[in-house]
Amino acid sequence: MAKSEDRPFILGIGGTTNPDSSTEQALAIALKAASDAGAETQLFGSEKLCALPHYLSDPAGLNETGKYLVDAVRRADGIILASPGYHGTISGLVKNAVDYIEETAADERVYLDGLPVGLIATAYGWQATGSTLAAMRSIVHALRGWPTPLGVGINASGGIFRGGVCADEGVNTQLRIVAEQVMRGSHRRELNE
Repeated sequence: MAKSEDRPFILGIGGTTNPDSSTEQALAIALKAASDAGAETQLFGSEKLCALPHYLSDPAGLNETGKYLVDAVRRADGIILASPGYHGTISGLVKNAVDYIEETAADERVYLDGLPVGLIATAYGWQATGSTLAAMRSIVHALRGWPTPLGVGINASGGIFRGGVCADEGVNTQLRIVAEQVMRGSHRRELNE
C-alpha cells in the first residue's frame, strides 16, 4: 500500500451491509471525483465494514481487516466518511469503524489531527440527514479532524441511486464539491509538513 509521493491518498469509509446501498454509492461517486482530481483513493465499504469485529472485542487483538483499516487511516491525507442515518444518527456499523481510529492515539499524528474529512449522510427523510451530519461533525471534531465546509445530506427515499449512478445532478455536484474540499485540505496539509 505504498502512497505515490505526488498524489494525496483519500480514504473513504462508510456504507451499510449492502454494497449497493445509496450510502456506499454516494461515497463511491465522491471518491471517483477525488480520483479524477488526481488522488489515490480506497473504499472501505460494506464488505470490509462487515468483517470488522466490535472494536476491542477480540482478546487476540485486531484482525487483518482492523489492521488494514488502521494502516489506511495512518496513510490518509484526507478522509470521506459516509453513513446512513439510522434513528437520527450515525449507524453502528460505521461508528464501529470510526472507533478503530483509537489505535492511532499514541501516533505522531494523533487520530485525524489536521486531516480534512468530508461527510455524507443518507436517509429516507431530511430530519435524519441533518442530525446524522451533525453527529458526524461532532465525531470528527472529537478526533481532531477538520470537517469540510460542505456536508452532503441526501434524502434517498426517491431511489436516486442505481448501478453506481446518481440521477440527481444537485447531489452529484455536492459530492464532487466535498471531494474537491478534501483534496484542497489534503494539499494544504502537505504544504505545512
